[in-house]
Amino acid sequence: MTEFWLISAPGEKNCQQTWDKMNTATAQTNLSTNHKFNIPELKVGTLDILVGLSDELAKLDSFVESVVRKVAQYMADVLEDSRDKVQENLLANGALLPHNLIDLVTYVTRFHWDMAKYPIKQSLKNISEIMSKQVSQIDNDLKARASAYNSLKGNLQSLERKNVGSLLTRSLADIVKKEDFVLDSEYLITLLVVVPKTSYPDWEKTYETLSEMVVPRSTKLLFEDQDSGLFSVTLFRKAIDDFKHKARENKFMVRDFQYNEEEMKADKEEMTRLSTDKKKQFVCVQLEKKISNDNNGQSASAPQGPLVRWLKVNFSEAFIAWIHIKALRVFTESVLRYGLPVNFQAMLLQPNRRNMKKLREVLQDLYKHLDSSGTVIDASMDIPGLNLSQQEYYPYVYYKIDCNLLDFK
Repeated sequence: MTEFWLISAPGEKNCQQTWDKMNTATAQTNLSTNHKFNIPELKVGTLDILVGLSDELAKLDSFVESVVRKVAQYMADVLEDSRDKVQENLLANGALLPHNLIDLVTYVTRFHWDMAKYPIKQSLKNISEIMSKQVSQIDNDLKARASAYNSLKGNLQSLERKNVGSLLTRSLADIVKKEDFVLDSEYLITLLVVVPKTSYPDWEKTYETLSEMVVPRSTKLLFEDQDSGLFSVTLFRKAIDDFKHKARENKFMVRDFQYNEEEMKADKEEMTRLSTDKKKQFVCVQLEKKISNDNNGQSASAPQGPLVRWLKVNFSEAFIAWIHIKALRVFTESVLRYGLPVNFQAMLLQPNRRNMKKLREVLQDLYKHLDSSGTVIDASMDIPGLNLSQQEYYPYVYYKIDCNLLDFK
């Protein structure tokens, strides 16, 4: 289960007592696996700032989550046939140092505030602005890199499509040879004609008489697919238009093709270049597969292409920022609800999927005294004047964290 409930409740005699009470009520009955969620002493500021910041953080939370999901999904798109490897690449906590990389669940359950990235001597608003600028830059960079990669991929696919499909449309560069054509002749020219397989006998009988000036016995079958064959035929240049017209009447299609060795070589070189450039972006995938096979399925490190490396590093950065925003929201909302001095315990619950409804009921009984109305409000309820930002309301502070970030179609 990759879903977590990040909650907070006011400290009783002390925060440890709050933790023990919740943990006893939930963990011992196998409703959830629980972890303390450590939030440092942050600068509180004024009530007005906290109220405004609460709304801003809700929007920032939504934006940063969307960026985290976009980077994760793009990683899946780039890795293509290695999508089973994607989850192994979605790691957090110091992506530049391999031995510091940990999976997302471990990062969340062992969360510690990153003092270097987000100094707690700064105001809450300044910290949120640092996060916003950081993730906005990642989002902008992702758009630019995705555009460049998609352009490369699109150009390659366009060239690849030319080498497959019907003989009426596909590239003929890898089919024909120089010796199949009469070249550098002032009077003669070789045409290429696509003939349905069922019409081979008709072609052999009639091609010499479709127009005047067709060279006898000049046709040759160069290539065939499931439906058609590609025939060459040589005739005088002055008869081209008449031959094409008569051929079309007989369901023989003349391809508009001129043999140009330099152009065909350039097309092949372009495809090779694009294919090489695309592979360079995620060379780690192929190498990881080979290394894994060489090690009897055991994973091993491999060099990474620049795009995959960028995605890994910036996924980690965005995910770390997202969890810190959750921490900021818990802190801000807890102060607004429970008052000063700051005295609350943040707790991370990993619900047992089969007992989620029961867990809600236990938490409701445990904390209903915190809300005089005793009401549980669901985000789907339409209440004028109450903006829940698609977030359920409970007597305790609550935010959901879902580490399942991929949408495999």
